[in-house]
Amino acid sequence: MKRFVTAAIAGAMWAGVLPAAQEAPTPFRLGTFERQGRPFVGIVLRESVVVDFAAAHAAIRTPASTAAPPADMKDLIGRYDQGIRGRIVEIVRSVTADAGARPAYVYDLPALKVLPPVMYPRTMLNVAVNYREHDIEMNTLGASGLTALGGTSTQVTGGAAPAGTRSAPGIWDRAPDDMRWNPYMFLKAPAAIVADGEAVRIPANRPQIDWECELGVVIGRTAEHVPAARAADYIFGYTLTNDVSDRGGRGDQRFGSDWLLMKSHATFAPLGPFITPKEFIRDPRNMNVRFTLNGQLMQDANTRLMIHDVFEQVAYGSNILPLVAGDIIATGSPAGVGSARKPPIFLKNGDRMSCTYEGVGTLNNPVAGPSAPASR
Repeated sequence: MKRFVTAAIAGAMWAGVLPAAQEAPTPFRLGTFERQGRPFVGIVLRESVVVDFAAAHAAIRTPASTAAPPADMKDLIGRYDQGIRGRIVEIVRSVTADAGARPAYVYDLPALKVLPPVMYPRTMLNVAVNYREHDIEMNTLGASGLTALGGTSTQVTGGAAPAGTRSAPGIWDRAPDDMRWNPYMFLKAPAAIVADGEAVRIPANRPQIDWECELGVVIGRTAEHVPAARAADYIFGYTLTNDVSDRGGRGDQRFGSDWLLMKSHATFAPLGPFITPKEFIRDPRNMNVRFTLNGQLMQDANTRLMIHDVFEQVAYGSNILPLVAGDIIATGSPAGVGSARKPPIFLKNGDRMSCTYEGVGTLNNPVAGPSAPASR
């Protein structure tokens, strides 16, 4: 296994990361994969090597472990601080130190099918217009940000609270010096989730399909009425989402926004490719963001430009409904969406999208035409 250690493990990722005394764990990510029809939870190293957690757990006897391997990603998240994290660290150390033949439970990433890392969240909360520049750019459609998304507001504020904004009792209490508008969330259907590499399909006769490259917060344990100051304790890690959006409208303004039509078509929620545990993220409030379409840079921003940061979003969402391990909050899109451009740019068959958040990874998805209608 000398070649494997040299090429895949003893490379640049490990240099300077794992001291001789092993004071800190080697960084890893977590994902869900399929091989020969069998799904499994994997430990991702260097974004190129995947360790089958359950198989490695069974094979590595020294040190012994009393922790049961996770049944799926939700189970891993729920028991992460109850022996699972320690076992992951032991497995990674064993793999990186092994100088023998390549273990049967270690695979090259291209040999596996990547699945959504969480299959599937009970709840997906998405945040609308959470970057000031995004609100401003949506005004190019001739209305305010929320109106462009189907709402009824008539003020463009760049995230500043419009006149008359008040607290939402029991959900969001405004500080006297808080000049921002209140958070705005909607539900996105987990049934819309697809994995990294899977196609986003343009629905039949719905040509105005847009991208929104977003950071996904993965909830680590049941969160209910969590204050923002404690929200970090309830976050497991971070992933990537693309809040694909249908800008074509519903033909009327009945009841204002139709978030189901706009956001939850099949394949409109690319998720992944992996989850980066929060311990390996220096500051989610200061991450560079890049989105490219067919190699052309479309979104270039930083999470410090958010109106409400990830901790405030966990607080807001958990004051509406309980969040549980594996739930996802998509934290809003920066400026640079296609519908706000002059002329607009909408997704088309054959396009390739790439969404990157610094330290978390890159989510890649092609675009395809509609699925064939069901036969009668």
